[in-house]
Amino acid sequence: MKRREFVGGLAVAGLAGCARPESGCDSDTDRSSETFEWSCVTSWPPRFPGLGMAVENLAERLDGASGGRLQIKVYGGGELVPPFEVFDAVSRGTVEMGHGAAYYHKGKVDAAQFFTAIPFGLNYMELNAWIHYGGGLELWRELYAPYNLVPFLCGNTGVQMGGWFNKEINGVEDLKGLKMRIPGLGGDVLRRAGGTPVTLPGAEIFTSLQQGAIDATEWVGPYNDVSFGLHKAARYYYYPGWQEPGPGLECIINQQAWDSLPPDLQALVAVTCQSITIDMASEYTNGNANSLQQLLADPNVELRAFPDEVLQHLKSITAEIVAEMMASDPAAEKIGKAFYAYLDKMEANTRISEQAFLSTRKG
Repeated sequence: MKRREFVGGLAVAGLAGCARPESGCDSDTDRSSETFEWSCVTSWPPRFPGLGMAVENLAERLDGASGGRLQIKVYGGGELVPPFEVFDAVSRGTVEMGHGAAYYHKGKVDAAQFFTAIPFGLNYMELNAWIHYGGGLELWRELYAPYNLVPFLCGNTGVQMGGWFNKEINGVEDLKGLKMRIPGLGGDVLRRAGGTPVTLPGAEIFTSLQQGAIDATEWVGPYNDVSFGLHKAARYYYYPGWQEPGPGLECIINQQAWDSLPPDLQALVAVTCQSITIDMASEYTNGNANSLQQLLADPNVELRAFPDEVLQHLKSITAEIVAEMMASDPAAEKIGKAFYAYLDKMEANTRISEQAFLSTRKG
C-alpha cells in the first residue's frame, strides 16, 4: 500500500495544484510545458537485446507519455562512461540517469547486492513484491541517499542459468581452480569454494571464454547467451542459476535531477519503471524458451544440472558469506534482516503455490 500511495500521491499532487484557482496555473509558475533533456548511461552493450533495450524502451515510453517533456538520450556501456562506472557518474551529476545492476557496486556499497540478487534468495516475483510492497524500496532509498541517488526497480530477467563451462562439474572438487566470470556475491562464493571469480563487462565475455582466459562464465540465460554466441565457445551449459534467482535491474536518478521534475513527471517515471520490469520479464520468458529450443537441437551443446552436492555446498558457503557481510556492515545487517525475513515468509507460500504446481505439470 505504501508503494501505491507514493505513486498515486505524486500524480495527485501534480493535478491538485491546477485544481485550485489560486495556484496560478496560467501564470509563469505553471510547469506543465517545461521540458527536460537528460542523459542516461548504462552497463550494457548498446541496444543489447533485453538488458540494453529495456532502457531504450524506458526512454521511448517516457518521451511518448510525457508528450516530449522528458527526453532521455541513452548511452551504452563504454560510449560515455565505462560499464561499471554508472553509479559514480550519476552520483556526481555527470549525467542525470543510469541503468545497471546494484550488485556491480560491491566493494563500494555492499548492501546494494540485496536489491539485485542474493544466491539462493528471492525469485523475480518475490523480489518485486519485497521492493514494492514489503518495504524494500524504502530501504533502498535510504541506502542510496548519501550517494545523491534515487533508485527504482527497472527490469528483471527471471531466474538465470548457472553458466557455460569448458569442463564438467561432477562434484565440489571440480570448482577448485575454476576461473569464472561471475560478479557479486556469487563470485565470493566461488572464491571460497576454491575457484577464481573474474568480473568482466558483457562485451568481453565471449572472447575471454573462447581464448581460454576464463574456464566458465555466467551471463544471463538462453536468450542473451545465444545472442552472444557463448554456445560456440563452451560445451557444457549448467542450470539452475543458483547465483541469480531473480536479478532486479536498477534505474538510478541523480537527486537534484529528480527534484527538478514536477510531480506529474516524477509519477510517470515511477510507473514507467514498473512497466519496464514487467515487460522485460515477459520478454525474457519468451526469448529464453525460444533460444533454449535452438540450444537443445545443437549437438555441440550439453545441458547439465548441477549435482545436488555442489548446490548444497554453494548454499552453505553463501550463508557464511552473507552472515559475515551483515556482521561487518550495519546497512547490510538492517537490509539483510528484512530480506531474509521476507524470504522466510515467501518460502511457505511459494512452496504450496508455484513450486507445487510446477512439480505436477507435464514436462
